[in-house]
Amino acid sequence: MIIVTGATGQLGRRIVEQLLRRVPADQVGVSVRDPEKARVFAERGVRVRSGSFTDPASLAQAFEGASQVLVVSVDKLGDEAVEQHRVAIEAAATAGARRIVYTSHMGANPSSHFVATRDHAATEELLRASGVPFTSLRNGFYATSVLQFMGPALETGKIVLPEDGPVSWTTHADLAEAAAVVLTDENRFDGPTPPLTATEAVDFDRVAAIASELTGKTITRVTVGDDDYRASLVEHGVPEPAVDVLLGIFAASRAHEFAAVDTTLTTLLGRPPASLEAFVRDEIANDAKV
Repeated sequence: MIIVTGATGQLGRRIVEQLLRRVPADQVGVSVRDPEKARVFAERGVRVRSGSFTDPASLAQAFEGASQVLVVSVDKLGDEAVEQHRVAIEAAATAGARRIVYTSHMGANPSSHFVATRDHAATEELLRASGVPFTSLRNGFYATSVLQFMGPALETGKIVLPEDGPVSWTTHADLAEAAAVVLTDENRFDGPTPPLTATEAVDFDRVAAIASELTGKTITRVTVGDDDYRASLVEHGVPEPAVDVLLGIFAASRAHEFAAVDTTLTTLLGRPPASLEAFVRDEIANDAKV
């Protein structure tokens, strides 16, 4: 049985949907903090059990009978994230899983400017030490972050951000499909994958141009210093630790930590991944319908 953690989240939910296109529902199980939120999967024959990375005992039942466990990385940072990943990895090993698949990041590196990619590197070390064969999915940077960084740009006509560098923005949908392909073919990848990215790396100058082309409005990229960006965010009530994380992303992008472009995702999908332009176009269209 393939067990998917975080199956009610933005990525995990899509992975389960993709798995159900490839294997019978009784071969899929999900480990979720709130089983009620996974009722739609239970109704389709998926095994739904309560499991939390903060409760090792719950994972023993949630992972029971697992042949593979997909550990979807948690929405935490630093020691808290790595500790929760450790609990999940140990639980998968104890359950007898013959393979652990983990949603890592293309920038995973212990010396990264971005705390999350340092966490992914630490988790990959835990996987190596576990003694269980593993695949670490080095996912491209989620394209949804572009929309968050753009903020009110479509109304103000300005994208105001620190200096950045090119980033291989990649959609949740494409990465979920790739994860399902990897989970249904245990011979794919031993250890970290190559970067799973779209076909181009884009900076926010290009994002502004794309937004202008799609909307017919003039969207201008305005570059501000890190200190000015920090001051603006703090003035608007963003906690200092969160500001540090955001500035770390820009420092990492300036160092080209997220700039790699690789064909592996295209190979897994059997088609080109969605471009950032297509993703932004679809999001703008969806917003227009609301």
